[in-house]
Amino acid sequence: MSIGALIKDLRSARGWSQGRLASEINDAFGTNLAREYVSNWERSKIEPGSYYLRCLSAVLDVPLAVLEDDVKRRTFLTDAAGAAIAPVVASDLLTAGFAARLKGGPSVEAWEGKLTTYGTQYMSLGAADIQRRVSGELVVVQQQLDKPQLWSVAARLMTLYAKTFPGSDGSKAVHWYRMAADAADESGDAQARIWVRGRAAIALGYEGASLGVADVLADQALAVSDKPSLGLLNAVMGKAHAAALRGDRATALALVDQGRRIFDASGSYEQTSDYAVPWWRMNVFLSLLLARLGDEKGAVEAQEQARRELPASLPRFATHLELHRGLMLARSGDRAGGAAYAQAAMDALPPEKHSLTLRMLMDEIRA
Repeated sequence: MSIGALIKDLRSARGWSQGRLASEINDAFGTNLAREYVSNWERSKIEPGSYYLRCLSAVLDVPLAVLEDDVKRRTFLTDAAGAAIAPVVASDLLTAGFAARLKGGPSVEAWEGKLTTYGTQYMSLGAADIQRRVSGELVVVQQQLDKPQLWSVAARLMTLYAKTFPGSDGSKAVHWYRMAADAADESGDAQARIWVRGRAAIALGYEGASLGVADVLADQALAVSDKPSLGLLNAVMGKAHAAALRGDRATALALVDQGRRIFDASGSYEQTSDYAVPWWRMNVFLSLLLARLGDEKGAVEAQEQARRELPASLPRFATHLELHRGLMLARSGDRAGGAAYAQAAMDALPPEKHSLTLRMLMDEIRA
């Protein structure tokens, strides 16, 4: 994780905006730091020098020995994040967990309502916000796992939690996806077993990360049932992305055809939930996959189809489509132009709307 991302995590854990962090530094040190400067730190456009590292140490209430090399500073900030965040968060989580055990916690119906809310919030909130909220819910629900239905709830929460970690780190995201699959198995709910595996597969395949794990989880979903469902659709499209990234064009296109048939039977009308795959979102999947295959005509058609129905309340997904165009430019030979086009799209999206997936797409375009 970059220094900028760690600064953002420390700030977000306190519930501060970028402007609030700048103001805290200005008030404490008499500086004239602008919010835009904090944004540049967090986007790794520039790194804070030793003076501002000391300022950050003071206002975020973490110890800081000013170190020059990046590796040591990353280690410090990682340790600082734990030291600064753990005491307050741990207290709140422990309280919530014991209260759930003593009082019985929310009902199954209440949990399903929470999941519906998180499914909607995921589409617009940043990863840090979702991670903080869902971690608290996981502490509560683990005290209630005496009913099969609550294992299903836990499995879906774990899947959402996993999405807040980059799949490329090879550990945290995959760990939570696998745990979610095990929890779904405990529930005995076939649809939950398929959905959590399919959602993991499309997340990893779309991000271009841990492709072997994406294939394994997708195959497990397909083995549970071949009946059309949104979970099965995610699994098939995740495998298609993995095949495209490996250069297996024939397999990728065959899986796309299979995915289209599943979508025709199970596509959803709900437009703004992570648990839904409406027509516009199916076209977002297709747009990136066809861009990766070098099918510019098909990719542009999918992008246009997605834009026609994409809700205006979801600007992050419009940025996804712009990054797909940047990838097309880069793959056609104009690497500098593709990277510049994609970066302009990222810059136009407010930093708090950025997601881990967008950052990973930017890395793919630059590479």
